[in-house]
Amino acid sequence: MEFALILVVIVVALGFDYTNGFHDAANAIATSVSTRALSPRAALIMAAVMNLAGAFLGTAVASTVGKGIISAPEGTAGLVVVLAALIGAIAWNLITWWFGMPSSSSHALIGGLVGAALASAGTVQWAGVLEKVVIPMIVSPIVGFALAGLVMIGLLWLFKDARPNRVSRGFRHAQTVSAAAMALGHGLQDAQKTMGVIVLALVVGGYHEGFDIPWWVILVSAGALSAGTAAGGWRIMRTLGRRIIDLDPPRGFAAEATASAVLYTTAFAFAAPISTTQTITSSILGVGATKRLSAVRWNVAGNIVVAWVLTLPMAALMAALSYWVLHFLLL
Repeated sequence: MEFALILVVIVVALGFDYTNGFHDAANAIATSVSTRALSPRAALIMAAVMNLAGAFLGTAVASTVGKGIISAPEGTAGLVVVLAALIGAIAWNLITWWFGMPSSSSHALIGGLVGAALASAGTVQWAGVLEKVVIPMIVSPIVGFALAGLVMIGLLWLFKDARPNRVSRGFRHAQTVSAAAMALGHGLQDAQKTMGVIVLALVVGGYHEGFDIPWWVILVSAGALSAGTAAGGWRIMRTLGRRIIDLDPPRGFAAEATASAVLYTTAFAFAAPISTTQTITSSILGVGATKRLSAVRWNVAGNIVVAWVLTLPMAALMAALSYWVLHFLLL
């Protein structure tokens, strides 16, 4: 029974990873597609490859997700908690994808873990949630917004005397690099979250000790995320690439370069599972504000912020409901 449940958890975790890929594919490529730096097909292929590569760059974030959010009970009860968390996260991903809202898959998963743990009367490591999730959730968009604005101001000053057509053409080429860096950062951050959940399931099921990530977990997590990215996420891509602001190549480059820098810093320096969605969206808002405040469609940005705020509690609620159903069926 436990072994079968572990297999189910792994399959569902990879399903979450796949939805993460097509839900968050827009994070890496929306700006480069909207500025016509890359064709949609080329951008998706590039993002899928770089997501795959990024998943092999580290495992610190995976350890945070696996052992720093909840303390799941051992055996079948613990596996049901993990399974319910994944179902809650997938449900919220699909809802926000349907409405084209770039919410955070990372926070959906963490909200799911917290909600399932609370429903099972389990232990939530609130200090870890505050330090590794809530504080980065608040700080990273602010940093992304401010830093992207400063980068854009610097680029405007640096190229103030250059011919606009030549600058635009040059930054279209530069966006190939910045979009690849963004996709690499997405793979670094988001594939690790699924790795952490799979290892958590193996630990509570008694099939693994400690939270070192086995090579096969890295491989299957990277593959699922990459496959999801290749499937695309056109609804969210339209929101990020066109509905917030009409981006030009220099602003697209500044947003992507800033967001990828924030992703690398939080992953390597702080092992914090931050939202790639929040990071790139706030960076887009930051570069857009340098054009003029009215250039940003703040009503769309407001809807996105609402989705950000709702993600943790709604994913937690869905995970709690899933746990009660699974508990009735399996325990």
